Amino acid sequence: MRGKGIVYDTGIVIGDHDTRQTFDLGAVRHDLQAIARDLHCTAVRIIGSNPGRLEAAAREAVAAGLEVWFSPFTADLTPPELLDLFADCAGRIDGTGMVFVAGAEHSLLNRGFLPGDTIGDRVGLLSEPETLRAHLGRVPALVNAFLEDAVTVVRERFDGRITYASIPFESVNWELFDIVGVDLYRSAEIADRYRDGVRGLVAQGKPVAITEVGCMTFRGGGDLGARGTEVVRYDGHRPAGLSRALARDEGEQAGYLREVMDVFEQEGVDSVFVNTFAQFDMPGELDAASYGVVRVTGATSWEPKEAFRLLAGRYA
Repeated sequence: MRGKGIVYDTGIVIGDHDTRQTFDLGAVRHDLQAIARDLHCTAVRIIGSNPGRLEAAAREAVAAGLEVWFSPFTADLTPPELLDLFADCAGRIDGTGMVFVAGAEHSLLNRGFLPGDTIGDRVGLLSEPETLRAHLGRVPALVNAFLEDAVTVVRERFDGRITYASIPFESVNWELFDIVGVDLYRSAEIADRYRDGVRGLVAQGKPVAITEVGCMTFRGGGDLGARGTEVVRYDGHRPAGLSRALARDEGEQAGYLREVMDVFEQEGVDSVFVNTFAQFDMPGELDAASYGVVRVTGATSWEPKEAFRLLAGRYA
């Protein structure tokens, strides 16, 4: 596997909540150096809603020797707002050798693809399968039409490789992109088909990046995959507590990552980005419901989990 990566959050704005309340460039530099030196990553997918933060973190990552996947990550924007953001971001990194990720999971995260004005409305459809199915048929056409516009805007300002962090049901037209990018969490419902899904992606012939995969740090978290947020209680969009008692289990997270990494290596995936280095808005008891491979102990401080050590050993 060529790209041994991790997701790094610079702050995602969801409503009135920013997942990175404190953005200290010195702390960011320390984190990215640890990602390169101690986690032995060769690549990092830098996500966030603020172009200035993305650019600053990306330059620190380059200085640390990492391949940067520059990834604007937004919630509740309209397609025109997204295009304006991509134009801004693409112009900032032209000629840098970075990979541009044209957003993520637009059908769920942003407006104009599924019903609902807020991310909560759209994500809520995942627990209403019949309602979701009624709308899924039109999602691929809407997403692909938008992505055609997005790629046009980006290529006018950026001469490097482009991908998109998709959800499988969006059925993206990968002819538009240099790299196939999929957020691909294994859950109990698809565990028996997971390897076949990865194999099918690789069989398309383009380099495949798993742009997100991960597991929370509690017993049973691996069965939920991307649905782990079900165990979090929110105050608006801010994590405020756990919705039920959890048995914190670092071994569950590490074991999950070990198993999916085996699949990616054996099936010929080009790059993988584990979600995530840290969830800075989930300290204390909330860490059990965090996808972070480090445990947040303060505004800018953390300590490695078992998953960190597992990845460091494999990436080395």
